[in-house]
Amino acid sequence: MLTEAHRIPSPLTHLSEEEDLFFSTVRKFAENTIAPLVRAMDEEQKIAPELVEKIFALGLMGIEIPEEFGGAEGSFFDAVLAIEAISTVDPAVAVLVDVHNTLVINALRRWATEAQQRMWLPRLASSTVGAYALSEASSGSDAFALLTRAEKIEDGYRLNGRKLWISSAREAGLFIVFANIDPAAGYRGITAFVVEKGTPGFSVGKKEDKLGIRASSTCELLFDNCEVSAGNLLGEPGKGYKIAIETLNEGRIGIGAQMLGLAEGAWRHAARYAQERRQFGKPIAEFQAVQFALAQMATDIEAARLMVYNAARLKDAGQPYVREAAMCKLMASQVAERVASQCVDIFGGNGFVRDYPAEKYFRDSKIGKIYEGTSNMQLATIAKQMLKSGL
Repeated sequence: MLTEAHRIPSPLTHLSEEEDLFFSTVRKFAENTIAPLVRAMDEEQKIAPELVEKIFALGLMGIEIPEEFGGAEGSFFDAVLAIEAISTVDPAVAVLVDVHNTLVINALRRWATEAQQRMWLPRLASSTVGAYALSEASSGSDAFALLTRAEKIEDGYRLNGRKLWISSAREAGLFIVFANIDPAAGYRGITAFVVEKGTPGFSVGKKEDKLGIRASSTCELLFDNCEVSAGNLLGEPGKGYKIAIETLNEGRIGIGAQMLGLAEGAWRHAARYAQERRQFGKPIAEFQAVQFALAQMATDIEAARLMVYNAARLKDAGQPYVREAAMCKLMASQVAERVASQCVDIFGGNGFVRDYPAEKYFRDSKIGKIYEGTSNMQLATIAKQMLKSGL
C-alpha cells in the first residue's frame, strides 16, 4: 500500500539532497573562483587558462561521462544545474561548460562507437575542451545549407570549407564538424566528423569581437584539404542532420539554463544595490516602484526556472521534450533580457558604466535570443509541435 508521502509528487523545482549539494558547490566555486576574474576576462576577451584547469579539476567537464571513462556519470539535469550556477556569475564561462557537456559529450555518448568513446571521452573529462562546428556564412537558421564538403578518399575523408560562430574554438582541442559528402542529396548528405586540433589542413581563424559573453571565444574554422581517418566519422555517413537536430534540442535546454542563471545573478545584484543605495533619506528598496520591479523580475525568473527544469527532467526521464526545450529557451532568453535591463535601471547611472556588474549582464543577455536557434526558430518549432499534437 502506498503511503501518503508516495502519493505526493515532488515539486518540479525541488532539488534532491545530492542535486542541492552539487548546485551549491558549483555556485560557491563560481562566486569564489570565477567572480574575481570576470572583469579582466571580459576586457581581455579570454577565459583565464588556469580557470579552465580548475573547471576540469572540479569535474564540471565530464558530468554525464561514465565513470569508466573518468566522468561523474551524472544526469543531464546535473549539467543544467552547473550551467545555471556558473551563469549567475559569468555567462561567458558557462558557454564553455554548456557546449562541452550538452552538445559535444552528448553527441559522442549517443553516436560514437565504443572504441571512439574510449579514445575521446577520457580526454574530454580530464583536459580537452570540446567544440561544436555546424554554422557557416550561408547556414545560420537554415542550418543545413552547408557548403563545407567532405570527399571520400582511400583511408578516410578530405574536408574543405569554412565554419563561423564556433564557440570555445580557441580553447578546444576536439571539434565535432558537420560537412556534406553528397551535395546532390541535400541535407541527407550531411555527415559528422571528429576533428582534433593540430590536424593538418585545419586551423582556427578570426575571433569575433562580440557585444557580450566576450571571454568566450567565437571563431571561424578553416578546412583546407584537411584529411581525417575513417575512424573519425561520427555515426553513419549522411546521418549528420539527425545528430545535429537531436543534439541541438538538448543544447537549447542548456541555453535556457544559462539565461536563467544570468537573470538570477542580475536580480541578486539589483536587490543588493537597492538595499544599499540611498535616496531621499532611505534605501531605494523601500520605494514601492523598486519593490514592484524586483517582484516582477523574481516572478519572471521563477517562471523561467519551471520551464527549464521541466524540460531537463523530461529529457532525463526519456519523455518527449522538443517542444519544452524550445519553450524554455524562448522564455528564459526573454526573461534574461528583461531582468538584465531592469537591473541596469535600478543601478541608474552606475548601471551604465563598467565599474558595476549590471551592464555586463545586459550585454550578455542578448545572445540568448540568437544562438542555438533564434527566437523565431523556437516559435516555429513550438508551433509545429503544437499543431501536430495539439495542446
